[in-house]
Amino acid sequence: MKQNVLTRYRVMAYVTAVWLLVFTAAIIAKYGFETGDTMLISQIHGVLFIVYVVFAFDLGSKAKWPFGKLLWVLAAGCIPFASFFVEPKVSREARALVTDPAPVTAEV
Repeated sequence: MKQNVLTRYRVMAYVTAVWLLVFTAAIIAKYGFETGDTMLISQIHGVLFIVYVVFAFDLGSKAKWPFGKLLWVLAAGCIPFASFFVEPKVSREARALVTDPAPVTAEV
């Protein structure tokens, strides 16, 4: 597995988590205080979540995760604050599977 697969997942995990928190705050403001609109925020989060699902599935298939673990990682993108706890654990496990190409040395 290449490093960029893990990096894409990590970036999208954090971006999606932050937008989920923004969306949650907008929902609380809309229904709790009857202010604001959530349409644009929900659409942005929806698109970002789809990208997160694609990247998480890509990482899971290359890391050969069991289906249950993949579902847990995908569910973490739906629960506020969960990605902040799941992502470091997943990254630690996946980092061991990253294969870096051998460094190129110049012969003199």
